[in-house]
Amino acid sequence: MMKSEDNYFLSLSSQQKENMLETIKKDVRRSVSEARYEHSIGTMQKAKELAELYGEDPLEAMLVGLVHDIAKEMTKEQYFLYCVQNKIEMDEFDKVQSVTLHGKIGADIAKKKYHFTKEMQDAIYYHTTGRANMTKLDKIIFLADKIEDTRENTEELEQVKNLAKRDMDEAILWDIDHFTIPKMIKQRKMIHPDSIFARNDIIRRKTK
Repeated sequence: MMKSEDNYFLSLSSQQKENMLETIKKDVRRSVSEARYEHSIGTMQKAKELAELYGEDPLEAMLVGLVHDIAKEMTKEQYFLYCVQNKIEMDEFDKVQSVTLHGKIGADIAKKKYHFTKEMQDAIYYHTTGRANMTKLDKIIFLADKIEDTRENTEELEQVKNLAKRDMDEAILWDIDHFTIPKMIKQRKMIHPDSIFARNDIIRRKTK
C-alpha cells in the first residue's frame, strides 16, 4: 500500500531521479572517506545488478545503495546527538553498539533530504541486520552491501555472491549463519535481534 510520504518520489521522472543520483554522489563524497565512498559506489552498482536480476527498479536500488552508508562515519557522539535532535528512538543495543545507528540515521536523511519512499528508507534502516519479512529491496541492499566488488575476495564472499545470483534468501541465510553470527561471537559482541528474526523468518518460510 502506498504511503502518503511516497508521493513526491513517485512523481519524479526518470531524468529527475538520474539527476538526484548525481547530486547524492556529491553529498556522499562530502560525508565519508574515499574508501567508504568507493564502497558506496560499489554497493550502488551491485544493487543495480541484483535489481535487474530480480525484477526491481534498478534506479531506485541504485539510489538506496548509494545512500546506505551516508551516516557510517559519524562519531558515537554525533550518532547520539542526531538521534536526540531528530527524535530517533535508540534501544539498548544501539547504546552499546552504536554503529548500528548509521542505518537509522541514514534512513532519516533519506526521508528528510531526498524524500525516498518508505520502502527505500526501510532498506537503508535494516541493511546491516536484515529483519523478518524482508522486502525484495531490503534483500537487494543487504546483499549488495556484502558482495560489492571493493570487498576483499574470500571463499565466504564467493559463496554469498554465487548464492545471491540464484536465491537471495539462501544468500542472506548463509551470510548470517557463516559470517554475521560467528563474527559477533568471536568478537564477544551482541547479536542484533533483527538478524535472528531475519534468519528465523527465512527458515520458517523455507520449511513450510
